[in-house]
This record gives sequence, structure tokens and C-alpha cells, in this order.
Amino acid sequence: MKTSIIGYYTTRFGEIWEKSLSELIEEAITGALKNTGIDKKQIDAVFFSNMLAGVLGNNLHTPSKIAEIIGLNIPIFRLEAACASGGIAFHLASNYLQARSAKTVLVVGAEKMTDYSPEETTSALMAAASGEEQAAGLTFPGLYAIIANYYLQKYGYTEENLAYVGVKNHFHGSLNDKAHFRNIVTVNQVLKSACIAAPLKVLDSSPISDGAAAVILTSDKNMIKKMKYKADVLSTKTASDVISLSKREDLDTLLATKIAAEQAFKETQLARKNINVAELHDCFSIAEILAMEDLGFWKKGEGGTRIKEFSTQFGSGSSLIVNTSGGLKAAGHPVGATGIKQIGELFLQLTGQADKRQVKKARYGLAHNVGGSGGTAVVTILGI
Repeated sequence: MKTSIIGYYTTRFGEIWEKSLSELIEEAITGALKNTGIDKKQIDAVFFSNMLAGVLGNNLHTPSKIAEIIGLNIPIFRLEAACASGGIAFHLASNYLQARSAKTVLVVGAEKMTDYSPEETTSALMAAASGEEQAAGLTFPGLYAIIANYYLQKYGYTEENLAYVGVKNHFHGSLNDKAHFRNIVTVNQVLKSACIAAPLKVLDSSPISDGAAAVILTSDKNMIKKMKYKADVLSTKTASDVISLSKREDLDTLLATKIAAEQAFKETQLARKNINVAELHDCFSIAEILAMEDLGFWKKGEGGTRIKEFSTQFGSGSSLIVNTSGGLKAAGHPVGATGIKQIGELFLQLTGQADKRQVKKARYGLAHNVGGSGGTAVVTILGI
């Protein structure tokens, strides 16, 4: 059965102290409905992605709150898979339509993170790591620093190679008026920024952000036919891996990403060269390099060299442009909203609505959303 995205809206990402989680959710839902031009009564179900409301805000019964916001007594599901919550929500919403359980659904993701101290937020995020890693005092910068050090030493690179990820994605963020950060940075600025967990610096790392994003997904043929903007869901796949780094066979491979990618490409019968735009999970600079390799766009171990070519940057003329939204690094990372924003960015690109960052003749897009240090991965491929 054909399913298509027919609408998208995202709030601004950043330090949004003037709005509550509920207000961000309401803005995203209202915006998506307005952009799509359909009545809320045409929505059959809602899938809501969020990681931290229960931990930070003592608020777990958000589906009922969403029912209050939209004034509908329809099925509403809350999904949590750490930083992959948005991707998982979209994956399950798509499968819900495939099972003919509904015709039109709304997928919304939101997170409120900046109202709390850095210590509170960091501790809450570590709920996505293993108990042993938490007991050892590790944080996610620390876990990804272990991965980064392993990669750099194995392939003979330095921290300078990592810096190019932030440079590229900050350039893309400068073209996105909804991005948390819109400033261009240099390699030297990345290298001179404060060290969080060597070799990772502040400018190697995604920020703590607030924000919400929503997409509307339908299998209704008549509705799809009427829409000016639509992008088809060609495949959405997810896989899981062990949660602890110490249990992994290879520290420079996220196995869940490889498995989900292979399944998605097999289902679509597309080649890697067919993908024109990709939104990858660059929570830290090393994560984008690994993703490019694990997804099969680059060979294993060559990412440190390839990233310095800026071949995936907007304006390079390359056949594949990566993280046009600014990625997690510059657009921001409100955890529950991230996976939805990634898919929404692809929707904008494929339907010619991406404004200053529009990639010419984009026909196929790939979104890659990761939970924790790679315990969950979701790969979604869209096309027109």
C-alpha cells in the first residue's frame, strides 16, 4: 500500500524558555494541519515521540494531554527509543497505515530540555545507556569519545578530521531559519572550542535544545491526489544492538545502522548513488562519519579523509548532500523531535520547499536516526 507524507511543520529549535512542552506540541500540530490544509477531524491517530518528559518533567501521560490539545478522542500513542524516538514513532505510524488500521495519521515529536540544569539533563539522557556505563560515571560525550579515539587511532586520523563535520553542518544551519545555531564556524574555531571529552570539543557536539516537529502521513488515495506537496515512504526499517560499548564486536561500526540500511535499500531496490539528500544522526562529529560508512555511502575507514573534501556540502555539486537542515549539530537536538525533523527536512527537499538550501533535482532522501550510542537505529527512505 502506498503511503505518503503530505505535510510538515517544525517549531524553531533552541532555548525556547517562553513555551512549555504542551505549547510546543500544540504549535507543531497546528502548523502541520495548516500547512497541509486538512481538518483535524481527518486525523485517525497520533504517534507522539518523547524521551525525557517523564524523567525531567514528571509527565508521562502525554497522549491524554495531546487529546486535550487537539480535542479528539482518537488513538494516541507515546513512543520512546532515546534519541531515536522520532524515527521509531514514524516507523510505527507507517506500519500502522500498512496494517490498514487508519488512513491518515499525525506523527509529532517534542522535547523540553533547557529549563533544567546541564547536570539534570545530562543525567536524564544517560538513562539511554547501560547501567554499567552509568555506574562508571560515563556520559554520552564520554561514550562517543571512546568511539572517536578508537576510530582515529585505527585509521591514523586526528581531531582535525572530525572538525570538518561541524564546519559543514554549521554552514547548512546558517541557511535554516529554524536552526538552533545559524553561525558559520571554521576548522580552527572547532579545534579551539572547549574540550568536553577528548577528542570531542563543544563544536563537535550537538546542543541541548527545545523544539517540536510534526508530519502528516496518509494512505488515502484521494487525499494524496489532491495534495500539491507529497513524498512517498519507500521504506522504513529499524534494528537494535547491545546497549553497552563493551559488548560490541567493533567500536567503529554501529551494527544497527548497517542492518536497517541493508534492509531499506533491499526493499526499495535503490542503489546508494540514487540518494540525493540525507539527514544523518550527527549527535557528535564522529557519528556522522561512522554513519556515512555504515550506511554504505563511504568505504569503512575512509570517512576521515572524505569529510575534508566537503563533497557532501550544499553547493558542492555532489550527487549527495548531507544534513541540509544543519543536522543535530547546528539545527539542534530536542531529542523527541529530531527524528521527525529529519524526515520533514527530506520532505521539504523532495517537494522543492527548502528555500535557500534547496538541493536541485532531489528525488530520493534518506533519514538516519540513532538511539543512545547505537543501541537503536532507524533508516527511512523517501522518494517522489
